[in-house]
Amino acid sequence: QVQLVESGGGLVQAGGSLRLSCVVSGRTSSTYAMGWFRQAPGKEREFVAAVTGSGRSTRYADSVKARFTISRTNAKNTMYLQMSSLKPEDTAVYYCAADPVVVVPATPPRYWGQGTQVTVSS
Repeated sequence: QVQLVESGGGLVQAGGSLRLSCVVSGRTSSTYAMGWFRQAPGKEREFVAAVTGSGRSTRYADSVKARFTISRTNAKNTMYLQMSSLKPEDTAVYYCAADPVVVVPATPPRYWGQGTQVTVSS
């Protein structure tokens, strides 16, 4: 019923920038909370950022604050993650996520995208 598709991943040098996009389709609501998680090699999946359905409230992991910006364009059912000042430790598969209620670090969102690889070279 709900599909999320990420794009925009790739290879970038440390200090560079990259913008990820996530398009949601299916029987969704504009009030769905959305967010990003990532999983680095050998590590557990971790929370990166989230945005409320209204787009007016955001939340970030401490490791990405001041470097990443999450936003959404409800008219196009699209969410973005603008990443700047990228570090090698940002290398991971990034997953788009959505939930009818909230996207928070401790609670797995209901819907997930397939993931997009981000690789930051030193």
